Amino acid sequence: QLQLVESGGGSVQPGGSLRLSCAASGFSLDYYAIGWFRQAPGKEREGVSCISSSDDSTYYVDSVKGRFTISRDNAKNTAYLQMNNLKPEDTAVYYCVADRNFRALVAGDIRYLGPWGQGTLVTVSS
Repeated sequence: QLQLVESGGGSVQPGGSLRLSCAASGFSLDYYAIGWFRQAPGKEREGVSCISSSDDSTYYVDSVKGRFTISRDNAKNTAYLQMNNLKPEDTAVYYCVADRNFRALVAGDIRYLGPWGQGTLVTVSS
């Protein structure tokens, strides 16, 4: 069974940092691009960042550039999202998704992407 499990969410003050993890089981991430999406209350799920299977291409939405860093460790079958200088508008449930098509992740049409994790909640508040 293909499964992704996110972890690392929590509550932090503005300016704080969190590192999210996305662990895969039942399949190897080696040939998959990985994406991080988020969904705030009352809003649609949006793409945040993604990384190609070969680790040579990354994408960040403008609102997180310079603050978030995506990475992967294929030996651990895990991807990460390091989030620094967090802002209240970063509050959301964060999901990871694996897809063989990096461009599809960048395009961000969630109808055609998968598998997805269950999400991890990030709350940024003073």
